[in-house]
Amino acid sequence: MCSMKPIKAVLIDLSGTLHIEDEEIPGSVQALETLRNCGKFNIKFVTNTTKESKRKLHSLLENLKFKIDENEIFTSLTAARKLIESQQLRPMLFLEPNAFEDFEGINTENPNSVVIGLAPDMFDYENLNNAFRLLLDGAKLVGIHKAKYYKRKNGLALGPGAFISALEFSSGTTAEIVGKPSKDFFMSSISEFNVDPEECVMIGDDPSDDIEGAHNAGFHGILVMTGKYRKNSEKSLTKKPLLLADNFAHAVEYLLSIT
Repeated sequence: MCSMKPIKAVLIDLSGTLHIEDEEIPGSVQALETLRNCGKFNIKFVTNTTKESKRKLHSLLENLKFKIDENEIFTSLTAARKLIESQQLRPMLFLEPNAFEDFEGINTENPNSVVIGLAPDMFDYENLNNAFRLLLDGAKLVGIHKAKYYKRKNGLALGPGAFISALEFSSGTTAEIVGKPSKDFFMSSISEFNVDPEECVMIGDDPSDDIEGAHNAGFHGILVMTGKYRKNSEKSLTKKPLLLADNFAHAVEYLLSIT
C-alpha cells in the first residue's frame, strides 16, 4: 500500500453496487454522502446500464434519495452514440423503449450496422435473424456492452453478451464493444479530471467488466459482494482487487481509511 499513489478519483458502478432495480442496496445512500463530504475525491458514476436513458436513470436514482448530478453519470449509451456519430452509422438498434431518447435524431433507415444493448423484448428469432443478415451483408456489429448477466430483484438474468456472441459466431463478425470493460470507456470517464489512471479506483460488482476492465486501464479496483457478484468469482481476476468489500459502504470505509 505504501507504494500506491494517493487516490484522487473514485468511479462507481450503479446497478448491483448502489441499487438493484428500484431498491437501494442498504447503506449506499449514506455511504455516498460520507464519501462526498470528505472532500478528497473526484467522483464519477460509470454504468453499462442500457435499460433506460441517462435522464430516466438519474430520475430513478433521485427517487432512491441518491444525491447525484446527471452530469456525473457516464453511460455506455453516451459512448455508443459518440461512436455512431463519429463513424456515420445507421444502426439497427436493439434497445428497450426507455433508452431510445439517448439516440434521438440518429438515422436508422437502411441500416449499415447492428447496435446491441440490453433489450429483452427484442431478442427474438426474427429480430436476431434480421441482424444476422445485415452482418452477412457487411454491416458493423457494435456491442454497447457485453455483460454475461445482470442482477434483478428476482435473481440473475441474461445480459446482452450472449446475443452478441451468438451473432459473432454465426456471422463471423467481431463486435466492437464500447462500454465497460473497454479501456477507452474508462479513460473517457476521467477525461475531465486532472488525474493519472493509477490515481483512480473503480468500485463495482462485476469482476470482468468493472474490475478487470479497470485494471487493464491502469486503475485500481474494489469488488463489492452485492448485485451480480457470485462466490469466488474474484478468482477469475488476473490481479487481486484492493479490497473484496461486503458492500459499497464497506468500500467507502476502506477508502477513507487509506487516504
